[in-house]
Amino acid sequence: MFSHLKLKRLLAGAAFAAWAIAAPAQQLAPAAQPAQQAVVVAKPQVVVLATGGTIAGAGASATNSASYAAAKVPVDKLLAGLPELGNVATVRGEQVFQIASESFTNAQLLALGKRVSALAKQPDVNGIVITHGTDTLEETAYFLNLVVRTSKPIVVVGSMRPGTSLSADGALNLLDAVTVAASPESAGKGVLVTMSDEIQSGRDVTKGVNIKTQAFRSQWGPLGMVVEGKSYWFRAPVKRHTAQSEFNIDEIDTLAPVEIVYGYGNVPRSTVEAVGRSGVKALIHAGTGNGSVADRVVPALQELRGQGVHVVRSSRVADGFVLRNAEQPDDKYDWVVAHDLNPQKARILAAVALTRPQSSQELQRIFWQY
Repeated sequence: MFSHLKLKRLLAGAAFAAWAIAAPAQQLAPAAQPAQQAVVVAKPQVVVLATGGTIAGAGASATNSASYAAAKVPVDKLLAGLPELGNVATVRGEQVFQIASESFTNAQLLALGKRVSALAKQPDVNGIVITHGTDTLEETAYFLNLVVRTSKPIVVVGSMRPGTSLSADGALNLLDAVTVAASPESAGKGVLVTMSDEIQSGRDVTKGVNIKTQAFRSQWGPLGMVVEGKSYWFRAPVKRHTAQSEFNIDEIDTLAPVEIVYGYGNVPRSTVEAVGRSGVKALIHAGTGNGSVADRVVPALQELRGQGVHVVRSSRVADGFVLRNAEQPDDKYDWVVAHDLNPQKARILAAVALTRPQSSQELQRIFWQY
């Protein structure tokens, strides 16, 4: 039989053993930690500048996709109708113009460019989107690409169908534009255009179809795509633009007068002569093929150059580029070739470049580089 003292010792040993077994678990148990506060990441700030166009248009019925009134919906309603924008960025809008883009003038280009430049200087603005009619969208995009000195994303967007139409394309195009403008990956790539899920260079893109949603294209291909709210990039522009440009919208108050003359069978020289009398600083000849000029028009262009007007050979053909001293002896005539720029973009570049005096050699350099 155990004595009372032995029993007490046995019970004490058992208690110690039980504590020893439990102690490691107690020591390893983490102390209660205060709940971590959620990290709030500020959304990018994107400003939408509205100028009108089809993306702000309205038709009489849902079946009116090609006949409608452009520039009817103000920017606040445009943004309010797309709450998904709030998932991408903090977005605010400004109504700069409310017009159909075929009515754009040089004065409106300058006003828009100066507003974009001012916004780009604001530290609380991460990206800028411009809603625009598609008829001259490519011209505005290229103009901004030349004169706004910033690396911040600038995206021009439009639509081929009004928002009232079945299968309207404007809402997704706008969401894609804000997505691209809000992304740091878009910085330094020049002015961009988002249409039909594609990211195009504002320099290269052109409107190729007038009744299809996939209307904008570039002969060199898109820079990337936007799929389900994410941008995918495949190439970047190599021509000079925006932050690397020698032109600055803050220093430009007027554009040089530049006009386009179209080449076609049976074209008379009288059109060139009439434009020459209008006081232009340059004439863009939208020639056939490789910028060809009809034999009866060549003397009129030569006379114009002799009067100090620059002659720029472009082509009415959608793809390819004009070769210098092919078809016409450009060196001999002191003419300039537009390279791969179509006539309307050649007009924009000449109008910007000739805001300061340029020799034909300097103007040709500009056409090669931009």
